[in-house]
Formats: sequence, structure tokens, C-alpha cells
Amino acid sequence: MKLKYRVIERFRSKYSLKAMCDFFEVSRSGYYAWYKRQRRENRDAWLRDLICECQNETKQTYGCRRVRRWLMRKYRKNVNLKAVLRIMRKYDLLARVRRVRPYTHFDNAVHKYPNLLKRAFDQSVPNKFWVTDITYVPTAKGMLYMCVVMDLCGKEVLSYRIGNNMTASLVTDTVKAAMKREKVADGLALHSDQGGQYTSQEYHDLSKVYHFSPSMSNPGCPYDNAAMENFFGTFKCECLNRVKIADRIMLEQLVAEYIYFYNYERINLKNGLTPYEIRSKAA
Repeated sequence: MKLKYRVIERFRSKYSLKAMCDFFEVSRSGYYAWYKRQRRENRDAWLRDLICECQNETKQTYGCRRVRRWLMRKYRKNVNLKAVLRIMRKYDLLARVRRVRPYTHFDNAVHKYPNLLKRAFDQSVPNKFWVTDITYVPTAKGMLYMCVVMDLCGKEVLSYRIGNNMTASLVTDTVKAAMKREKVADGLALHSDQGGQYTSQEYHDLSKVYHFSPSMSNPGCPYDNAAMENFFGTFKCECLNRVKIADRIMLEQLVAEYIYFYNYERINLKNGLTPYEIRSKAA
């Protein structure tokens, strides 16, 4: 049918529209509807190409609001949000749905700490509140574990470590790396859940060496560490769930690329800045 409409459009100036529609056994209303769709597609072509560029750069991790932010930031294009969503739906450019990570609770804690954070996830000063957690990463060669430390100011990832086992040393090595990078003074609080690694003697000793105050979520309440839960959900949706991870080498490469993208390129919906830019301006 589309081919017939194209032929009619091509010879419209030479032959009668009615005669061609009768010859090809199509209706004039059908032709006009096709013609209007073609004009609309031509008008949308520039926006479709820019959205494709955005999703190629971000590995199709952006939703319509973040795509709109990207267009404003890179090309100074103030595009209607509904138009962005319509084109993303039409050309299969939507971001993938995030999967929720279940909360796990650990008993028999050696050390427990009060909740100093109290869900104050938006911090305006760097190195005042950090958050940390561990996530599971399945690979073709077995389960791996990833520990992350993030500053709530800007939500920038400060350090991460990947290990074969979910031990206290995985946590302490990650915290040490963040401490060496930032060289923070006294007054830092580091919030976590009640996982056994964070209630261990090794973690307690580390807090004394680096002079930070451990903070813990309330029992059975994952919302108290929602910033970390949110990051891991985003990380798995935008990075891990898109490929089948063969081994640790592949995982380390994927994580390194994504953390760089997350810190220095991924746009925050609230202000259009990256985590690094937010944190740098607050410093």
C-alpha cells in the first residue's frame, strides 16, 4: 500500500489524483492520511536523530525527562516533553525498566551503630555523609560481589571494589580507597545497612583508624539506605542487565566504564548536572 502511495505522490503533478487512486484501487482519504503522516515524520526526523545520538552515547539508559535535559544541555534545544516521549515510543528508544533489589537482613552483629543519617539523602557539603553497600553480580563463572562508597553530596561514586567473597575485607578495602582519594578530616559519617561486614570488628577498627562515625539503617528498613539502593538499581538496569557477564575481567571493564559515565556524564534530572559537577560546585 505504501508503495502505491509513493507512486501517486511522485506523479501527482502529471496525472489526476482521482484517476491514479482509481487505477491503484486506493481511496483518496487513505492517500491524504498517508501524506500527512509523511510530513510529520519529516518534521520529526531531526529530533529523532538527536534522541538516537543521546541514547547511543548513554547506551539507551535515559528516560524521556533525562533525554530532554540532554537536548537542552548539549544543543540548547527546548523540546516539549510529550514530543520526546512520542518519538522515543515510536522508534523504540525508551529506556529499560529498572529492577528492584530485595533487602536482606543480617543478625548476630558484633557492633551496632545509631542511624545518624535519618534519610537526609540530599547533602550540600562534600564529605559529610557517605553511604556504602554491597551487591551481588552473577556471572557465567559464578557469583561476584561489588562494594561501593558514595558521597551523598552529588551522589558521586568515590570508590568500589569487586571480590569473589562478601567479606569484611571487601568493605574495608573499598572504604580505604575512598579515604585515600578524599583525605577527609574529622566529622564524616559513613552510613550502611546492618550487613555482617558493617557490624564486624574489622569495620569497627577501621572507623577508629580513619576517624569516621559509622551509621546504620534501622532493622528491616531498606529505605534508610535508599540512596545506595537506588544507585544499585540504576547500575544494574543501565549496565549489568544488558549483557551476559562471562567473567570477572569482563565485569571489571563494564563497571569501570559505567562508573566513569555515571560520575562525569550522566545528567541529574533535578538540575541538569553530573554528580561530579554538583560535588565540585559544592566544594
